[in-house]
Amino acid sequence: MEVYKREKLAITAWAEEDRPREKLLNKGKHALSDAELLAILLGSGSREETAVGLAKRILNSVENNLHELGRCSLAEFQRFKGIGEAKAITIAAAAELGRRRQMTAIKDKPQIKSSSDGFKAIAPILIDLPHEEFWILLMNRSNFVIGRELVSSGGVSGTVVDAKMVFRKALEKSGATSIILCHNHPSGNLKPSNADIVLTKKLKKAGEVLDMTVFDHLIVSERGYFSFADEGMF
Repeated sequence: MEVYKREKLAITAWAEEDRPREKLLNKGKHALSDAELLAILLGSGSREETAVGLAKRILNSVENNLHELGRCSLAEFQRFKGIGEAKAITIAAAAELGRRRQMTAIKDKPQIKSSSDGFKAIAPILIDLPHEEFWILLMNRSNFVIGRELVSSGGVSGTVVDAKMVFRKALEKSGATSIILCHNHPSGNLKPSNADIVLTKKLKKAGEVLDMTVFDHLIVSERGYFSFADEGMF
């Protein structure tokens, strides 16, 4: 793994086109690296290193994975010298804004034509969570998403799902005729557990009785998703 050396040269001593803020002004935001964008949020580093150097170390700690950066707690950020509570909050707030931006398209009621569409509609909510949550996507007769409902929230290894709660939320939503079951695996393992399989069969059968079609069950993580329908398990 590459280890970044601390940079002692102050950013003010850099060529103007290499300074993150000036670079953004002159070349646009797309010209900046992840470290340079993070450095702008930090504003400053410490006496020993620049904001860019500090940003590189932070990113290196999560293997330059922005999803993992978004999952970091305030305490984890503050372990870095030069990061106090204010800077930690700034990074966390920026990460949350990025997540909410991803959710904007969901508000436009996307049409679900495949498991991939379902994943895109629920992923911004689930992929960064450190614990399991179970949600349902509610759709109308044309398969447009008309709602998203949280059914239950649990711990790292699981959450209890009440079938009555699932269908009560679905039946209370005007215009809902079908649902997609969704839950996350914080571990990143997308393989369904025996409990997942049993629950899926139970809810699919209940949906048939209530005339509420259960189209799919998606298991979500930052690694992607598992679709029961795609795998022929429906």
